[in-house]
Amino acid sequence: MKALVFDAPGQPLRETKVPDPTPAADQVLISVCRCGICGSDLHMTEDPATFALNAGDVIGHEFSGEVLEVGRDVSGLRPGDLVAAAPLRGCGHCTPCRQGDPAWCENGMTLIGGGYAEYAALAARQLRKLPVDISLADGALAEPLAVALHGVLRSGMKPGDRVLVVGAGAIGLAVVYWARRMGAGCVVAADLHDHQQGRAMDLGATGFVVSGPDGPPRIAEACGGAPDIVFECVGKVGLIDHCIDLVRPRGTVCVLGLCTGTDRLDSFRAISKEVNVIMSVFFNMHEFATAIDALDTGRYAPQHLVSGTVSLQQAPAAFEALKNRTTECKVLIAPQ
Repeated sequence: MKALVFDAPGQPLRETKVPDPTPAADQVLISVCRCGICGSDLHMTEDPATFALNAGDVIGHEFSGEVLEVGRDVSGLRPGDLVAAAPLRGCGHCTPCRQGDPAWCENGMTLIGGGYAEYAALAARQLRKLPVDISLADGALAEPLAVALHGVLRSGMKPGDRVLVVGAGAIGLAVVYWARRMGAGCVVAADLHDHQQGRAMDLGATGFVVSGPDGPPRIAEACGGAPDIVFECVGKVGLIDHCIDLVRPRGTVCVLGLCTGTDRLDSFRAISKEVNVIMSVFFNMHEFATAIDALDTGRYAPQHLVSGTVSLQQAPAAFEALKNRTTECKVLIAPQ
């Protein structure tokens, strides 16, 4: 099959032929329809040691597809089913796994890739059928939507809260979507550029602020006061501290941004404000199912996240372009 493989840091992904995957007894073989390019994929190829990425690996974990073949121990799925894939693979037997929380598998969770290819094999328990009114292409958005939903739930956001989302990338904009959908009083997005302002408004933002030296007072004005909750959705050293500065006393900073560097913060300021700092990563399978249901287009459609679709051949160039600030948001790969 055709696939994109990682060779080494600093080198573009390479399109090549690799062996077709063969499903194990508990696995399902799917034909990949769409796979999103995630910011963590970009991190992986720049820092492969941290993510245990090896030469020849096929990454990509935001994907949907059609079931082609099922292993002998699989029930509930059959060829022809349209599914969204969750990349969190646990043992399937421990208490967290049985409760639908494989990220915290007692025997170790594996974050699987494989979506940058024509076919992928993964455990049946990682798949959820798409409702008949949700397209297979849209199914690739379920994973990033679930990540954002988990963060909003972790934050303890209540209806009427003033919300600030720092970072207008795909995850930040998905947080905007959920916060507005779940009743936030205002949802303001802040970013270094205004590239995603229109997209943010389409996803439910009530305001947009271009970050700068005068950002804090403009943010407070847009929010109607210091925000109750600030979501850090960038993942750069120093941004948690910046968010602590922006949030109201006794407010909450919820961190979804993936930062691989050692961060720092002004602990005296944080404790003086009694700020709650909450970390959020992954999601559970109940949140994944909720994210799938949200793909049934409403007033604020998550499909607005998608800025383009590329072929496998076009994907390496698109991947490299996303390492720099662009007007793109969520770029999907169509392997077939």
